[in-house]
Amino acid sequence: MDKNSKIFVTGHRGMVGSAIVRELEKQGYHNLVLRTHQELDLMDQEKVNEFFAQEKPEYVFLAAGKVGGIMANQSDLTDFLYENMMIGMNVIHASVQYGCKKLLNIGSSCIYPRECPQPIKEEYLLTSALEKTNEGYALAKISSLKYCEYLNKEKGMHYISVMPCNLYGPNDNYTNVRSHVLPALIRRFHEAKIEGKEEVVCWGDGSPLREFLYVDDLAECIVYLMNTYEGAEFVNIGTGKEISIKDLANLIAKIVGYEGKIVWDTSKPNGTPRKVLDVSKVNALGWHYKTELEEGVRLAYEDFLGNDKKRI
Repeated sequence: MDKNSKIFVTGHRGMVGSAIVRELEKQGYHNLVLRTHQELDLMDQEKVNEFFAQEKPEYVFLAAGKVGGIMANQSDLTDFLYENMMIGMNVIHASVQYGCKKLLNIGSSCIYPRECPQPIKEEYLLTSALEKTNEGYALAKISSLKYCEYLNKEKGMHYISVMPCNLYGPNDNYTNVRSHVLPALIRRFHEAKIEGKEEVVCWGDGSPLREFLYVDDLAECIVYLMNTYEGAEFVNIGTGKEISIKDLANLIAKIVGYEGKIVWDTSKPNGTPRKVLDVSKVNALGWHYKTELEEGVRLAYEDFLGNDKKRI
């Protein structure tokens, strides 16, 4: 990409999309094409085709999608599958039809099997069964990844996919139903502190191991790969470090300033027992994360305190 390239960032008001916009602007890219959901419904194939025919973006970052934590995923598998499938297929197909030079498709580490060797290498995709609680979302993301892969093979496109680990940071979603584990814990401990609660109840037993990446680090990596990576295979993005949900809860409680008791509700699901990515490929391509977890959580909490509309 050069600084004058016309760049379409889908989902620019979400956590990932807004981070990509910040990174592009920081690097001097100024010809950005942005549309809200009200301005362009990416599930409407006709409207998407009309948009691409008119704007003809040269580069596309596919960051839009329906996202949520374990509660939202397991209770709404149909919409997570349908909406993400439609968005992915419509945007990728229109990009091909209207001459987009390169597309970067953003997936998720939940595409990997539930019982997967650790750390997770890219080659482990589709080697065994998926985690049932987010199967709909995972299937949609796998479909977009495979569509890009087939286009590269059959039509000589340069459409790349990345699979980040759990993300957090500015502009995250802190709502009770749709938030992921880290922002959900930030809200829970903050409200418990404000309300003077003696204990906070968390789902599961706290044993699952997870990897967390600050979203601005992801955005830096994504822009870097858009400019440098031409490989046919998708790429994991993460820190390569893991932490138990119990230790994460203790860290967040400390940063928020909550001094009460943490209780674990073992009647609720844990999700995948362990999930940490092998990031040797992206490291070999020249990128490494910068933001350590404690620093990132402090920044995320500052964002939460100034982001009322994301808590509704």
